[in-house]
Amino acid sequence: MPDFIHERHKPPTVLERPRELLVACAPLRSSINLSRIVRAAGCSGVTKVIATGSAKLDRNIARDGADAVELVAHRTLPPVLKKLRTDGYRLVGLEQATNSHSLYDYKFVGRSCLVVGNERTGLTDDLLELLDDVVEIPSYGMPYSHNVATATAIAIYEYCRQFPSG
Repeated sequence: MPDFIHERHKPPTVLERPRELLVACAPLRSSINLSRIVRAAGCSGVTKVIATGSAKLDRNIARDGADAVELVAHRTLPPVLKKLRTDGYRLVGLEQATNSHSLYDYKFVGRSCLVVGNERTGLTDDLLELLDDVVEIPSYGMPYSHNVATATAIAIYEYCRQFPSG
């Protein structure tokens, strides 16, 4: 019998202060993707996800994130983004676009809103015009991009890596 015990499902790490990251989603086609985003947000200590369009969660996928994350639904995203900017948030789009920054090199600011696009159309031109920065996750094979929920989880992880205590 080993001298150590592997503990599974340890309690979450307590943050020194609440995360200042928000996630804002353009209308998503799939409630599965929104549910996966909410779950990733919950696991990361992100407490608010803004959704547009038909914002329905599948609690079997979102799991405890459905209770830990406030899901706020709006009809459209532009007025929400404009308000967030006046509230001091840096608007960071997640999209492969001209002049986007590699997520590897991007330095988030604490008070950030990660804006993610639709599964097929990404972030539309009218949304891209409202953003302060656009970041992308380098892709090394086919397809050219990650699923929206996977990409969002990667970007949330990078934010948390840069701000580990909140």
